[in-house]
Amino acid sequence: MCVLPPEQLLGFFRSWVDKAGTPEMPAQCLCSARYSLALVLHFSLFVVYSLRVNLSIAIVSSVLSPPVDASKFCLLQAPVYDWSAKTQGVILSAFFYGYLFSQLLGGYWSGMFGGKLVLGYGLLATSALTLLTPLAAGLGVAYLIGLQALLGMAEGVIFPAQYTLWAKWAPPLERSRLMNLAEAGCTFGTFVTFPVAGIICQYLGWPYVFYIFGGIGCVWCVFWFLLVYEDPACHPCISAGEKEYIVSSLANQGSSHGRSLPLLAMIKSLPLWAISVAYFCNDWLFYTLLTSMPTYMNDVLHFDIRENGLLSALPYVGNWLGTIVSGLLADFLLSKHMFSTATVRKLFSVLGMMLPAVSLVAMSYVACDYTAAVVFLTLSMTVISMCGAGFNINQIDIAPRYAGFLLGVTNTFGTVSGIIAPTAVGFLTSQDLLTGWRNVFFVSAALNLFGLLFYVTFGSGTIQDWAREDTALQ
Repeated sequence: MCVLPPEQLLGFFRSWVDKAGTPEMPAQCLCSARYSLALVLHFSLFVVYSLRVNLSIAIVSSVLSPPVDASKFCLLQAPVYDWSAKTQGVILSAFFYGYLFSQLLGGYWSGMFGGKLVLGYGLLATSALTLLTPLAAGLGVAYLIGLQALLGMAEGVIFPAQYTLWAKWAPPLERSRLMNLAEAGCTFGTFVTFPVAGIICQYLGWPYVFYIFGGIGCVWCVFWFLLVYEDPACHPCISAGEKEYIVSSLANQGSSHGRSLPLLAMIKSLPLWAISVAYFCNDWLFYTLLTSMPTYMNDVLHFDIRENGLLSALPYVGNWLGTIVSGLLADFLLSKHMFSTATVRKLFSVLGMMLPAVSLVAMSYVACDYTAAVVFLTLSMTVISMCGAGFNINQIDIAPRYAGFLLGVTNTFGTVSGIIAPTAVGFLTSQDLLTGWRNVFFVSAALNLFGLLFYVTFGSGTIQDWAREDTALQ
């Protein structure tokens, strides 16, 4: 077998990289720096959501209801706790109290210090704290609630930091596909974690869910700091063609913000309010599905823990595929100049908010028919992914240089609904299960339709005057 000397291999690789982003070699190839960033972010958000949802599945095993013979399945005895539905709702909501606190700080810090550092340290802290969850549960409910709040604080900086990175890396006509490819990692993480966590709970005990996923997160942080660069100018291997393409396409949006922010102008901005209201209403529905579906599958549809994990994960397969496809389709419509940016964002928001609302209403009448429930859940989670090419990324359209901070603003509204929704589910379902879950689905659907109407009325797709670099800060 003939093997080239190392120096010739290196020279060949460099010449191949230099062609990326040119007519000779499309920029979408594996050596494209911006698509490599999307893949790294995809797996990073996979880890983030694995850490976020593991308690949703583990809490089913850690609660004493009903008593089962754990020795039949589990190799190691795991403690169980007598937590009511209301207590479980408060525990699941505690994460969002901390998450709410750090959203704006994460957006501001990432604009000041860079998205790479803020996201990396946020992920590392989240992973390390996850390892302490079994200890906190053993100490008492108050300790577990406090730890969940700290986890929320650590994770709250991650998504604003991601938007700060994309403001420097994503050309306008590729924003939907790049950002959705990265965001699909959230759904993929949920999809994998539900069945895997269910199996871990059954055979090792629920504490190992946190040990295993927390350990994976800590290890991945090493790769994050080695593989990610703040902007194209810092990347040592990016081709000249790709760097020029990215920099030139983003030339009109201005640089990242400094210490001052046009806060008054932001408060007066109707397009920003439109995104914020849509976030609140849609995230109510999304977080209800995310945090409460394992409990719904267990209490209403009566699955054991393995079925709970597998069937709870099925809707997220459709969401993962829908997120990627909708990003590609949105960029196709923009690149062909079929619609304006505002029209594309509103179109995908209509599809992603109206159809899931209808599906939830239908699901409230299926009672214990698990097949119909899974069909409606899968439809809801598949179609809701279209919001990823709608209002979800509209911040970077109206104010790219403040994208991280604005994501913090809008995600704060979504986090408020994340705090209220699981607690509301606990209270609504604490008496009559079927009626309670029907009310849960009706409230989620009604809020979603209101948010859609508000966004379609006041949303925009153009850079706002207050977001331009040459505009005086107010």
